[in-house]
Amino acid sequence: MKFSIITLFPEVFEPILNSSILKRAQKKGLVEFELINLRDFGEGKHKVVDDRPYGGGAGMILRADILTKSLKSILSKLPTTNYQLSTILTSASGYPYKQKKALEFSKINHLIVICGHYEGVDQRFIDKYVDVEISIGDYVLTGGEIPAMVIIDSITRLIPGVLEKPEATVNESFSKGLLEHPQYTRPEEFEESKVPKVLLSGNHAEIAKWREQKSLEKTQKIRPNLLKNNARNM
Repeated sequence: MKFSIITLFPEVFEPILNSSILKRAQKKGLVEFELINLRDFGEGKHKVVDDRPYGGGAGMILRADILTKSLKSILSKLPTTNYQLSTILTSASGYPYKQKKALEFSKINHLIVICGHYEGVDQRFIDKYVDVEISIGDYVLTGGEIPAMVIIDSITRLIPGVLEKPEATVNESFSKGLLEHPQYTRPEEFEESKVPKVLLSGNHAEIAKWREQKSLEKTQKIRPNLLKNNARNM
């Protein structure tokens, strides 16, 4: 799978893309990362990429024509048939990002991630070229680079062959619409707190039952909305 990232700050991605699982995924040839500096397509001596909003208001808006040039520099090199491509924009006003969407993206050939910045992006560019705007939470960040990293990381780990143990993505938070059950490891006793006996029993059926119950309890306590969503989807 290929990720093309359009950003004003390509340098912030280097440490993340070349570390840990993302680095190993590249070495395995399972993913490819392409960083596109939006400033390279800016106008004039100062490579301007934004302008004041029509109608007034604070902040600056990323220009549709500049963004289109950067996007077409990617699109012009792509196959024309049998190629699954999606273009997203990181935006505080986008659709909430979910594990389900990460799984959908992990099955396509190419994801183009446009990092929002400043006050926003000219709506004409969004209407014509963006498939979906995505938000990683109900808060505002200084730019779309951190959300882009979150999205890329969440997708990459789902690509077959990236993780050494594929089952690691099966029974984790959100994989079944629930939060993951509590986990324990050595030492068996820590500051007078012991590992639950059932996990030491070797009875896999009882362990599975315990884990399911704890997942339900944790979800009910922390994210009860997930249980309501599951009920609606049944």
